[in-house]
Amino acid sequence: MAGKFKFTFGPWNIHKGEDVFGPSVRDSISFDDKLGMFKSLGFDGVQFHDDDAVSDINGKSPSQIASESAALKTRLNNLGLEAEFVAPRLWEDSMTIDGGYTSNDPKCREYAIERSKKAIDIANHLGTDLLVLWLAREGTYIREAKDSRVATDRLVEAINAMLAYDPNIRVCIEPKPNEPMDHAYIPTTGHAIALGMLTSDHSRVGVNIESAHAILAGLDPSDEMGFALAHQKLWTVHLNDQNGLKFDQDKSFGSVDLRRAFNQVRILDMNNYGNNGEWIGLDVKAMRTQASPATLHLSNSLEVFKMLLELSRSLDDTLIEKLIDQRDYESLDLLIMKHLLRQ
Repeated sequence: MAGKFKFTFGPWNIHKGEDVFGPSVRDSISFDDKLGMFKSLGFDGVQFHDDDAVSDINGKSPSQIASESAALKTRLNNLGLEAEFVAPRLWEDSMTIDGGYTSNDPKCREYAIERSKKAIDIANHLGTDLLVLWLAREGTYIREAKDSRVATDRLVEAINAMLAYDPNIRVCIEPKPNEPMDHAYIPTTGHAIALGMLTSDHSRVGVNIESAHAILAGLDPSDEMGFALAHQKLWTVHLNDQNGLKFDQDKSFGSVDLRRAFNQVRILDMNNYGNNGEWIGLDVKAMRTQASPATLHLSNSLEVFKMLLELSRSLDDTLIEKLIDQRDYESLDLLIMKHLLRQ
């Protein structure tokens, strides 16, 4: 096991606690103040939406985007931080009500692609070649609204436009089966990898696996990671946890199913994740009940990852292989449980 682990989160993970049923419950924290918290919490990298980096991006010229991105890069350098990726935040715009890349309106599809190109420009200015696509509204509420074959072609067309716009950019698809749409077109890791194979340069299309999204699809996150690793397509992860097949909860890593979290850490470490510069990203939300400033969900998740990494590396692999050879999976099951309980 020779994983090399460095950690990121996004500024949206420090939030005011509002949800669809109620307003904010905590004080707002400025973007600059959030950036100042990363190092003290144990993180060396930052995940960005395009409008985290450049506010009011739709109204900014290329020169304004370049200037504001350059100023942000200087701020990151001064704080000893790196940008892990940039993601176009398409799902909140009025032009993407019916999806972005798969919208039935060609003007909306054009907007989504042009917005994505702006995100690529920001990524270049921030010193990262990774663009993450969460295809939030690329789906339907009713199946008759869109032709799924046409929608797939439109997704390929959009990604091809991004690949053509910048010969160095890598496009990382973050699959999710539902929410906000009833049904998403790219619900799983397998779908994301297959979509990439249809593009003009599949070597530059990979996946970002989020624990909760895999669970929402009824899948085990570590298996999804293993599948992507086998294809050399796991370019980043969003670790968190999920309590059942409900809305996306983004709970602290390991807080629901510690063994499930353990296996995610183990599969990454066993396959040398991070040796090519990949980051461990967290996408976790503080409990609504937490008082300001709410950051323990981040430091707790990081601490749990490190404890599980230590547990995984301290397992008796010789004994594990012996039990596997004997097909004694009951004893293996107890071995893992006792190890997690430090017995």
